[in-house]
Amino acid sequence: MENVAIIIVGAGPAGLATVACLTHLSIPYVIVEREDCNASLWRNRAYDRLKLHLAKEFCELPHMLYPTDAPTYIPKALFVKYLDDYTACFHIQPKYLTCVESPTYDNDKKCWSIVARDMAEDTTINFIAKFLVVVSGENNAENIPVIPGLDSFPGEAIHSSRYKSGKSFSGMSVLVIGSGNSRMEIAYDLAIHDVNTSIVIRSPIHVMTKELIRLGMTLAHHLPLNLVDNLLVMEAKFTFGDLSRHGITMPKMCPMILKSKTGRSTVIDVGTVGLIKKGIIQV
Repeated sequence: MENVAIIIVGAGPAGLATVACLTHLSIPYVIVEREDCNASLWRNRAYDRLKLHLAKEFCELPHMLYPTDAPTYIPKALFVKYLDDYTACFHIQPKYLTCVESPTYDNDKKCWSIVARDMAEDTTINFIAKFLVVVSGENNAENIPVIPGLDSFPGEAIHSSRYKSGKSFSGMSVLVIGSGNSRMEIAYDLAIHDVNTSIVIRSPIHVMTKELIRLGMTLAHHLPLNLVDNLLVMEAKFTFGDLSRHGITMPKMCPMILKSKTGRSTVIDVGTVGLIKKGIIQV
């Protein structure tokens, strides 16, 4: 039985940031991670061309800046290096290959009783902690809907977390299902690699440029959110024109309020809309 003040589940960026803040305040902790490395989603389940969609000033972790020569939008490899440097800087040593199986809160003792499994040794570890912090990430779990006939589909069907590059699909026909940021960027990556690309866009979405999002997040510190939202929508319409003729409709709720109330993110365009307008990507 291990007694700790705080146990943190997940060694992604948020988990590492939490640990750095605790270290800064000299608060003891234990951090566990079910994979064999930190930031496993970024290392193992992200496509090659991925960059942070937000400007670097919104993506720095506490107590450590990016290198002064870092680009405004950080590429995947540089972000992973930043996380490794961050881990070393704060002497973070996660218990890797350790999976939490059952956390239970004791109302009388005011503490958590946590059963975890060391997957390397196949042994059970029991923790007692005052606080439990779960930072496994909003995009951590694959979500593949049940589609009738998919099991007999003769082609290849993969989740976006297994996609790396359009090079593997050159000359083929590929259908991308969904229109979030990763799906829209994957569609773009496929199209520029000579893939006959189609995309299913089911729900209304806001589409913005990286520069518009950066402007909006900056202005949101100084102006009312509805005013910033109205400005973003007006600028997006000016930039992209009427996208409804191309199968892309806009939600009634403005982008930043939509994110705050529902968690649904704006699509940050990397060139996909231009290819849709040209008919290179079919909606």
